[in-house]
Amino acid sequence: MKIFAVGMNYPQHNKEIKTTLLQQTAGDNPADRAPIIFTKADSALLKDHKPFFIPDFMGRVDYETEIVVRICKLGKSIPEQFAHRYYDAVTVGIDFTARDLQKKLREDSLPWEISKGFDGSAVIGDWIDKERFLNVQNIRFSLDINGRTVQEGNTSDMIYPIDRLVSYISQYFTLKTGDLIYTGTPVGVGPVSINDHLEGYLEGEKVLEFNCK
Repeated sequence: MKIFAVGMNYPQHNKEIKTTLLQQTAGDNPADRAPIIFTKADSALLKDHKPFFIPDFMGRVDYETEIVVRICKLGKSIPEQFAHRYYDAVTVGIDFTARDLQKKLREDSLPWEISKGFDGSAVIGDWIDKERFLNVQNIRFSLDINGRTVQEGNTSDMIYPIDRLVSYISQYFTLKTGDLIYTGTPVGVGPVSINDHLEGYLEGEKVLEFNCK
């Protein structure tokens, strides 16, 4: 199993983190550029509502709530118009990010995988068959922490839609059954603390719930 993730796929989040990686100039459309793709180790996967143990030696750790899609069959160099055939379910996931470490690595022009791919950093909720949705590019999702909504998004706001991401990733990596794609986070990321209780919702249905320790 491989875990892929997409960086900076929501315009308002890009402004939130003040990144220059997708900085626009007049007439420049980010959607015309290639998506930013990174991977997480398989040991990053955290499922079945198990607790997330915050690695305190890594400094501030932020939640990033995302729609995750599950690949359902083998595919290589998939045309975008056929990409919808290669995933069968979606859920809400958390891409945990060691923000202080990520910032330092970026400043030093070093790869920042360790700030994203550490153990337990890829949380997934319960899978929902994609056929339950009229349009996967119009799905509402949200995250509550300790009973308060802290992040909300809609897949309609993505710079790179799901089918384009599947097609693009498959140019470089053979997709296999069970592979996961974290599709990017909207505005509203923030830190987690010990004893926080997180709940993720997909169109108002709770699909994710776990505690931080």
